[in-house]
Amino acid sequence: MIILGVDPGLTRCGVGVIEAGHSRRLSFLHVDVVRTGPETPQDARLLKIFNGLGAKLDEFAPDVVSIERVFAQENRNTVLGTAQAAGLAMVAAAQRGIPVALHTPTEAKLAVTGDGKANKSQVQKMVTKILSLNTIVNPPDAADALALAICHALRPAGAIEGGEREQHLTPAQKQWADAQRLARPGRGVRRDM
Repeated sequence: MIILGVDPGLTRCGVGVIEAGHSRRLSFLHVDVVRTGPETPQDARLLKIFNGLGAKLDEFAPDVVSIERVFAQENRNTVLGTAQAAGLAMVAAAQRGIPVALHTPTEAKLAVTGDGKANKSQVQKMVTKILSLNTIVNPPDAADALALAICHALRPAGAIEGGEREQHLTPAQKQWADAQRLARPGRGVRRDM
């Protein structure tokens, strides 16, 4: 399964691509950042992001796109640009019939570091280690995009928008989901023993 992760942003939009194989084996394929300058009119910035994301989707033909779920921040301009970039990623994927999964920053940090409150440096180091890379992934937006892809490969919890969820899970995710279903009270485990 090929997973394209997107760390949305108006100035820097991180794009990371991995392949998730059997037994949770993850392989690095690509990382990049689509950049736009604040001096450029906003419509031109959004078009550049949309075209950049579209080019990556066409080049790698992922099975799913994993995007950071936008949440409220104190800086309204930052959250607005982030939400716009996330929306562009969703539209670009939808145009190509690619399912979209949304993961929170906490989910991505937890998946790669084991700590939902990890800092950027910790995420960069663990992404580098998980993908067996020789150098630290920079800038942090690029590492975050890879972390979102890794998160989707390892955690089945991200909501897939507009698609059949089960057919887009890796074998490891299917095992995790099956184990969660069996662990629910009244499901598969006799409690009277």
